[in-house]
Amino acid sequence: MFLREVLQTDLEERQVWGRTGTKLVRKYRCAGGRRNGRVVSKLAQCFAPLDIKRSVKFKQTKNRLGSRMARKSKRTKRVNPASKKLKTLNRKR
Repeated sequence: MFLREVLQTDLEERQVWGRTGTKLVRKYRCAGGRRNGRVVSKLAQCFAPLDIKRSVKFKQTKNRLGSRMARKSKRTKRVNPASKKLKTLNRKR
């Protein structure tokens, strides 16, 4: 039985394009749960429990390398051909 059947509501997860390496693949934007608004590869991830150990570890890494990570992601979004194409595919119509 699915959560959608239990709640009897339409959660309306939208399919969007996402990047996996240099490939463009279909992903989902969560419309509910703890990951509301986040792009995930599987719908089940929207309602999956949080992994506390991983979230704490990522917070430590982000405190240490946050500005470097931001510079690198900005450069990737500006230079990588897959990221440029992704921007046009996900633009609202």
